[in-house]
Amino acid sequence: MEKEKSFEVKAGERQSWLSLAMIWTGSMICIPCLMIGGVLGMAFTLPQVILCTLIGYGIVCIYMCFMGMQGCDTGMPTVSMASSVLGVKGGQFVVSLLLAVSCVGWFGIQSAVCGASFSSMLGSMAGVNIPVPVSSIFWGIIMLLTAVYGYKGLKILNYIAVPALIIVLAYGIFVAFARYDGVNLIASWIPSSQMSLVSGISMVVGSFALGGVISGDYSRYAKSRTDVIKSNVLGVFPSGLVVIMIGASLTMVTKQYDISAVLTALGVPALGLLALVLATWTTNVTNAYSGGIAVSSLLGKGEKSFKLSTAVSGALGTILAAVGLLNYFQGFLSVLTALIPPVAGVIIAEYWIIGKGRAGSRKVEEDWNIGGMIAFVAGAIVAYVTGNVYPVLIGPVNGIIVSMVLHVVFERFRLFQPVSVSGGGNR
Repeated sequence: MEKEKSFEVKAGERQSWLSLAMIWTGSMICIPCLMIGGVLGMAFTLPQVILCTLIGYGIVCIYMCFMGMQGCDTGMPTVSMASSVLGVKGGQFVVSLLLAVSCVGWFGIQSAVCGASFSSMLGSMAGVNIPVPVSSIFWGIIMLLTAVYGYKGLKILNYIAVPALIIVLAYGIFVAFARYDGVNLIASWIPSSQMSLVSGISMVVGSFALGGVISGDYSRYAKSRTDVIKSNVLGVFPSGLVVIMIGASLTMVTKQYDISAVLTALGVPALGLLALVLATWTTNVTNAYSGGIAVSSLLGKGEKSFKLSTAVSGALGTILAAVGLLNYFQGFLSVLTALIPPVAGVIIAEYWIIGKGRAGSRKVEEDWNIGGMIAFVAGAIVAYVTGNVYPVLIGPVNGIIVSMVLHVVFERFRLFQPVSVSGGGNR
């Protein structure tokens, strides 16, 4: 377990809750959130969009806070916390691989969005035609270099980018309302597409499902559980709600949900380009950062190899962006929404229900915890089926509940014994 312990955050490395909140704020101010706001704006009135957002982010923040407080208690990232419920090998290989693929995939999608929009807007503004793969690679490398500097680079980037991006988006809203009488257009808006409120809530949950699970990667730097809750709630809710409302409002005014296209249509293409780059940059750095942690754990390495593993994960994401990963965005998001939340379900059940929220109260030294693995897989299947095949309630939430209940039942009745490849035994 020494390699796992090398990830642990020492007391002197703890950060203020405000610096952690700024990281989550930077994560919420992103192109996907604006686009999700646009999609919701096509299907709902603005009050309904607000309702979907509040419920959706409320669900994410609940399990996000539990994951974050555990990270604060233990000083460990998500992949290390998973070892106590899935076994050392289960946490190292299964969860690390899942989180690594998810983070790398998101990094690729964000780089592809940035590259495509950068090429398009540069062509319209200056008549310069840059191939989309080249733009994607260029911006992927720029974002990756920031991520390699780790937490300090991430904090500095958000302190600069978040205020600038807020100003840009506020100016975009001002222009839209002044030129198109946006207040009256929004007040009289009649949705042009059909979507149930449950589907809208699920879309919001899915957009930040990964962020809720990997919250331990950042909240391990918090000084207390109270700081975790403050940083999570105040970092996610205000910025997330505002960004989705902006995306929905601009869609209702311009009938487009691509923020770069919207700002170009409003006659501010330069601002559109700046908003897109800043929004993608602040979000994508967190993808590379957590992807680096997951890859390092997957390879059995600790913090000492973090920069190399971050570089590898970011490079893979950049390559995926260049070869057209954006074309598979919908399928990727559906699978991600199903697989990620149940990870939180089994981890929360182990630490807060079985372990009663006490750090170090239970440790699994065996390679695989079969019961935890079955609970996780079952939750993932339920989340996918009820979220995509036969919609029932909210798919990600269903998956979390199923994985939690099954893990508690398996542990209470001792239905499965942990397995050690080298021959081991019981707890």
